Amino acid sequence: MRRRHHFHIDHLGHSVTATVETGRRSVLEVLVDGKETGYATAAGDRPLTAAVELPTEPPRTVTVRAVHGPGVPRCLLLPDEDAEPLVMAPRAY
Repeated sequence: MRRRHHFHIDHLGHSVTATVETGRRSVLEVLVDGKETGYATAAGDRPLTAAVELPTEPPRTVTVRAVHGPGVPRCLLLPDEDAEPLVMAPRAY
């Protein structure tokens, strides 16, 4: 059975929204300011990772990672290699 989970965070003045669809094949879709900028798929419960670009000056690349767990998956925004991951808040749509 497929389920959709939604997550959101505001980072550097931009809206980052992720939708994780779970099931036999997992799908991660990432929107930045309402535009789809990242997409990833994997079989089973493997973590999903999508690199997206924030429209800052200069443009900045961040990574969104969805990790399956018991119950609802978790979604993290990884701003830099050295920075702490930011937890994206779940959203009910």
